[in-house]
Amino acid sequence: MSSVIVIIIAVAAALIFGVVGFVLGNLYRKKTSEAKIGSATEQAKKIVSDAISQAESKKKEAILEAKDEIHKQRTETERELRERRTEVQRQERRIIQKEESLDKKTENLEKKEETLNRKIKEADDRLVDIENLKREEFDKLERISGFTKEQAKDLLLQTLEADLTHEKAVRIMDFTQKTKDEADTLAREIVATAIQRCAADHAAEATVSVVTLPNDEMKGRIIGREGRNIRTLETITGVDLIIDDTPETITVSSFDPVRREIARLTLEKLISDGRIHPARIEDVYEKAKREVENTIKQTGERALIDAGVAGIHPELVKLLGKLKYRTSFGQNVLNHSLEVSYLAGLMAAELGADVKTAKRAGLLHDIGKALDHEMDGSHIELGVEWAKKYKENEAVVHAIHAHHGDVEARTIVACLVQAADAISAARPGARRENVQNYIKRLEKLEEIATSFKGVERSFAIQAGREVRIMVKPEVISDDRMTLLARDVAQKIEQELEYPGQIKVNIIRESRAVGYAK
Repeated sequence: MSSVIVIIIAVAAALIFGVVGFVLGNLYRKKTSEAKIGSATEQAKKIVSDAISQAESKKKEAILEAKDEIHKQRTETERELRERRTEVQRQERRIIQKEESLDKKTENLEKKEETLNRKIKEADDRLVDIENLKREEFDKLERISGFTKEQAKDLLLQTLEADLTHEKAVRIMDFTQKTKDEADTLAREIVATAIQRCAADHAAEATVSVVTLPNDEMKGRIIGREGRNIRTLETITGVDLIIDDTPETITVSSFDPVRREIARLTLEKLISDGRIHPARIEDVYEKAKREVENTIKQTGERALIDAGVAGIHPELVKLLGKLKYRTSFGQNVLNHSLEVSYLAGLMAAELGADVKTAKRAGLLHDIGKALDHEMDGSHIELGVEWAKKYKENEAVVHAIHAHHGDVEARTIVACLVQAADAISAARPGARRENVQNYIKRLEKLEEIATSFKGVERSFAIQAGREVRIMVKPEVISDDRMTLLARDVAQKIEQELEYPGQIKVNIIRESRAVGYAK
């Protein structure tokens, strides 16, 4: 029992001490906090006091700086105002001076206007007087001349028309002569330079070849028993052998010049060998064919060397070699192509154009003539097709296409090839022309000349190089002759195709005939 009481007392004592300790602790913390709060309050007051004093100091400094800045701005503003005022005063003075000057000018203009109005009035008065005088003069002129105003006007117009016709004819002649002289001089220099440096041999060939026999007995051997030898020859070679009464001669006929050459060479070898029978004919034909093919190749290569052209496809080289056996109006096509190549190259050098392309295009321009007897199409179409096939450049293909005017020439090389082709074909002796075509061309030339009013007769002379026109003197005046010559020349250019140029020669003469009795 006593131990329980002791425990209770101890617990109660512990509780009492805990409560007392808690209370005392709270009192102590409160005093400590109050002391800290008091110290912080004093410190805050001090900080606030310091801040207020610093703010007052900053305020005073800012006020002083602001006053200085205001003073400075005021001074600057006053200076600018003074300058502007001075400038305004100067502008005012200038404006006043201009106003004074304008006033003076206005006054002068008014005086001039008055003077001008006075002079205009005087001029109007004089014009009236002049009109009156003019009417009087016209009346006098009509009385003196016996012509009315309209009749005199018609007479003047007729005279003026005649004068204008004469002046126009003179000017046309002067301009034509000047243009012709200038063009002739330049063209003559270029063409003459090209031609004098180009010397090519030309031989006229026909569509038949003649083989000479040692004697007439050889004809029978060539014909063979029952004609077997000649049938074998014609079958293998593809040509016609003409054996007639001509002594010691056999004619080989074919439109294919290469076949004709192979047949000719075969016959010559057989005649030289003396052994003529079908088996031997076949053997000799093969040898002659290889020989001609080799000659064609060598001829083409030689043409490239002569023309100074390189890099052409071998197939085109063979076609060039075949041109050796082709003729056009009696002119050897290979020689013609070489001449065109030379001429085009020389003219290109004179003009500063592409010489290599011009020579190449000139050499290949008639390449289609090696094919036109074997394939359908004109030599131009075939030439363009094969040039494209073997990768010739576009300038060369275009020159081939345009060298006869089938398409418009777009490059200087094409124009040069056209000119060189015309020069080579048109030079004297270059080509033979069919008699009927020649006569038709002359008749057409005379027909064009006589189609104009006032033409009495016309004559085509100088192998069609000149047309001589006789005109009626009462219809065509001397001044009209120049205009007529130009009109006839233009119509000939439009309706005829011809190499070179045609001279239009107008002749006007008056004759008087009297008889003494």
